[in-house]
Amino acid sequence: MQTSLTETPQKKHLLAIKAPVSVVLAQKRVALHTILDLVPGAMLMFEKTCDQPLELEVGGHTVATGEAVKVGDKFGIRIRSLGPLPKD
Repeated sequence: MQTSLTETPQKKHLLAIKAPVSVVLAQKRVALHTILDLVPGAMLMFEKTCDQPLELEVGGHTVATGEAVKVGDKFGIRIRSLGPLPKD
């Protein structure tokens, strides 16, 4: 009889794997010449409004959305919903 992953010692090792976690404010595609022309004080505008949720990405995949919060003198994200964003 084969045991499931939940019953094996491998589960502990699997759950200990670290993955990159990012909070995404906004994204857009920009021509390389625009990036090369940036100087201190330049502004890059995004279509996302200030009241739209931030995206929490793990390994490049959106897993949750939330809002920015201040925790002491640090930045954090308060999770409001789990799961990928709906596609437009």
